Amino acid sequence: AAGFADLVARTLAQAERAALRGVLWLDERPAVFAARSPSLAEHLYPDFRDAAEPRFEPARVAATDVAHLYYTSGTTGRPKGVMLTHGNVTTHALAAIAELGIASTDTWGHFAPLFHLADAWATFAFTQVGARHVLVPRFEPELALAAIASSRVTITNLVPAMLNLMVRHPRLAEHDLSSMRAILSGGAPIAPEVVRAVSAAFGCEYVQTYGMTETSPYLTLSLLSPKLRALPPDEQLAWRAKTGRPFLTVELEVRGENGAPVPPDGTSVGEICVRGPTVTPGYWRDEEATRAAFDERGFLRTGDLAVLDAEGFVNIVDRKKDMIITGGEKVFSTEVEHVLYAHAAVLEAAVYGVPDATWGERVCAAVALRDGRNASADELIAHCRRELAGYKVPREFRFVDALPRTGSGKITKQPLRDAHAARS
Repeated sequence: AAGFADLVARTLAQAERAALRGVLWLDERPAVFAARSPSLAEHLYPDFRDAAEPRFEPARVAATDVAHLYYTSGTTGRPKGVMLTHGNVTTHALAAIAELGIASTDTWGHFAPLFHLADAWATFAFTQVGARHVLVPRFEPELALAAIASSRVTITNLVPAMLNLMVRHPRLAEHDLSSMRAILSGGAPIAPEVVRAVSAAFGCEYVQTYGMTETSPYLTLSLLSPKLRALPPDEQLAWRAKTGRPFLTVELEVRGENGAPVPPDGTSVGEICVRGPTVTPGYWRDEEATRAAFDERGFLRTGDLAVLDAEGFVNIVDRKKDMIITGGEKVFSTEVEHVLYAHAAVLEAAVYGVPDATWGERVCAAVALRDGRNASADELIAHCRRELAGYKVPREFRFVDALPRTGSGKITKQPLRDAHAARS
């Protein structure tokens, strides 16, 4: 708790002029927090609830008023305070209702962290139509599966690591999951084989999602058009595993190095740039970061590299900062990760670049193996050589119990680079 309190205190110090007046603690108040933020009023939730008066006066707000400050996960640097307006949040909720067919008969399972928009967006959209919310105190596969069965959850969002744990849970078959109609997932690429396993385990549609805190969050969904739904099931899997087509209200371009849109050929790589009513107006008290994030036409530069196909689907190949250049050749880490995930012993993989005096950078991989499975570096190198050009094959492997993650569950590669630098 003290570590969390320190993080909260540092965040509030950066946002101290945001008219923040109090902190509401759901549990015990960490003693360390008082020393860091003595000027804020603090309340324990039970006391605050019991003292409340049953009066309500709706606030008068404009669509452009800031509704929330969300701090980015910091996978590419210092977390920044993302401003989301009432218009951003409301528009996203209405778009999600339309895209996913959310109705009052639905029940959302809050199994991912509520402090992250990957789950929090559902608070607004599902409440807006009078749907139900089911919460668990923490994520554990058994708790989540039991909640789906007992509360008849119909739709939820799970990061790939959570999906892996649930699909492989030894008591999966004991739970009635027939209420589920869709599972959303994002934050990391997914292979078609994993989509097949998830759909089979839960008996429902799988939807790959992509978004950012800055965009409320969804930018794309892998919802299939009638044309794609007419394809054989195995062919549909490849489309469901893609990053997806633009979310309702989002204007999306994939731009090459010259700034022009890339052709929809499925091979030309460019940066995803977006604008629309769900996109943040900028970062709190950080004009420099805001200017750097947007172009002269008001498009947000996402920093994600992707290809665009003839059906309007984008497929992310890497983040700009994660792309590796070795011997003058570009290596997209997700391509290598997909190959590693296809190995039977690999549970999770993260591919990253480290400095190399000869090649500029060399390709490295951190791998977590499945319980009871073994694989050596030589075995994984041989596996990669069968699928990849030689310069894309990792030169070094680091075996770990688990990959480093942000609080929202995303794999973060900077600690892997830092650990390599510390060993060098």
